[in-house]
Amino acid sequence: MMIDAHCHLNDPRLVPEIEALLAHMTDAGVGGALVVGCDVDSSRIAVELAARYPRLLRAAVGMHPHDSQYLDDAALNALRELGRRPEVVAFGEIGLDFHYDHSPRAAQCDAFRRQLALARELGLPVIIHEREAADEAMAIMDAEDGWALGGHWHCCSVDAALACDIARHFYIGIAGWITFPKAENIRAIARAVPLERLVIESDAPYISPVPHRGKPNEPAYVSITAQALAQVKEVTRAHVEEITRRNTLAAFPRWACESEEA
Repeated sequence: MMIDAHCHLNDPRLVPEIEALLAHMTDAGVGGALVVGCDVDSSRIAVELAARYPRLLRAAVGMHPHDSQYLDDAALNALRELGRRPEVVAFGEIGLDFHYDHSPRAAQCDAFRRQLALARELGLPVIIHEREAADEAMAIMDAEDGWALGGHWHCCSVDAALACDIARHFYIGIAGWITFPKAENIRAIARAVPLERLVIESDAPYISPVPHRGKPNEPAYVSITAQALAQVKEVTRAHVEEITRRNTLAAFPRWACESEEA
């Protein structure tokens, strides 16, 4: 059974459809999904969903770089309390996004450092969001010893050589971009990084793969990403499913997913 290593079933567009989405997911052979927080409220919903569906879902909590300016002491303490919940297997998504700059860059860097420290306090691996800020993200990871935390480099879009360097410490996320005709850079990453260091993710409701572009994404569609990755790697889809499943569980050791043990 596949695992969706990163989704946002806590998104307001998806929460009302949760039962149908979970049914689609299991029908597609996806046995688990990690619901990822982007702020305190969405992190709380992620935990609630994982508690409601313990055989299928796990949670991650954190403040997305878009909302970094709102990471005050109260928000950090709320994330600390959520991070202690048994449903939580990772801290994230955290990092830097210099493409949109929804939060000032200085605030993003400060929030990134503070959340890496909190992840270390909680003993959780991290989920890194990085867009057009690779140099700055790498510098903070070096300075804060973030590499030692391990985890998942979400929707990786750096060049293939840097992706291979990151993969020495983190599992690299391959999302629906791999199906886009013009996304040769993503296929280059998929070719360069060993399969043993890759995970598959939907990022639902975002990055819907071909042929679902323009529609909300969902965890079931990682089956399409798995097939595309198998074609790039020139292996069977079953092999991709098995190895990426193992990788996701290795990235998030607290998963202990009952659906994987059944």
